[in-house]
Amino acid sequence: MHQAEFTARLGRVTPLGSRNLQAINAVLARNPIVNCFVASRVAARIEFGWNLPGQLLGFFEGDELDSIVFAGANVVPAETTPISREAFAQRLLTLGRRCTSIVGEQDQVLPLWELLEHAWPTPREIRADQPVFAIATNAAVAPDTNCRAVTPDEVDALLPACVAMFTEEVGISPLREGEGEGYRERVRELVNQGRAFAIFEGRDVIFKAEVGAIGGGVCQVQGVWVRPDKRGQGLAAPALAAVLDQARSQFAPVVSLYGNAYNERALRVYRRLKMNQVATFSTVLW
Repeated sequence: MHQAEFTARLGRVTPLGSRNLQAINAVLARNPIVNCFVASRVAARIEFGWNLPGQLLGFFEGDELDSIVFAGANVVPAETTPISREAFAQRLLTLGRRCTSIVGEQDQVLPLWELLEHAWPTPREIRADQPVFAIATNAAVAPDTNCRAVTPDEVDALLPACVAMFTEEVGISPLREGEGEGYRERVRELVNQGRAFAIFEGRDVIFKAEVGAIGGGVCQVQGVWVRPDKRGQGLAAPALAAVLDQARSQFAPVVSLYGNAYNERALRVYRRLKMNQVATFSTVLW
């Protein structure tokens, strides 16, 4: 098949901008919970300008926007199809791997990775089964009133817990190879926005979680962590209930999070809170 025919069959991939906003929102609204992260990148562009880091790529069939991929520090597909994934893969292969992960709905991420794996480096890990949970009501467990928003003067106290959680979850330190200041700034930004929550014993954090992505009427909780010596004592459910309730009242009416299928203890907490599994994610990690 000639290249011209191949391109015509696949449609076209092009960067998206403010002129495409209505179409972008229509695509993301097909599944607001799954597409929350991409919606948050769109919201940031509306607020701060469309020249922010990362590309928002759209696949068009004729004049109609069919699906989207955010290509930045993470590659995140939204509403992709077998045809659009093939076209997105061509574009990503041209760009080369610049991301630290591919993350999103399982039936989009794993087929996209199959199209890239012959050319991109071997990942450090593939987490194929990551249940996504969501809640649109108050949690079914009474919230721990000691769980509160972290104040700006507590960033230094929060940071070791964030580093410990990241290292435990991802397998590498976020302070590696000169990335420490950027990571500290991201933590500081979440605190300044009122999106970091914790329980303190004195100046020590024993529980923490943050509200990460916000977009499309959904916010996504991330970084849920209990200090190891406090685990198994019933702390997590009431503490997370407090985060969920505050997130729903302050940021978005629907709160989601995702974990790993092997972390049965965490999944039991989510179910106890009456969060419902609504999807399954996968993550390819470098």
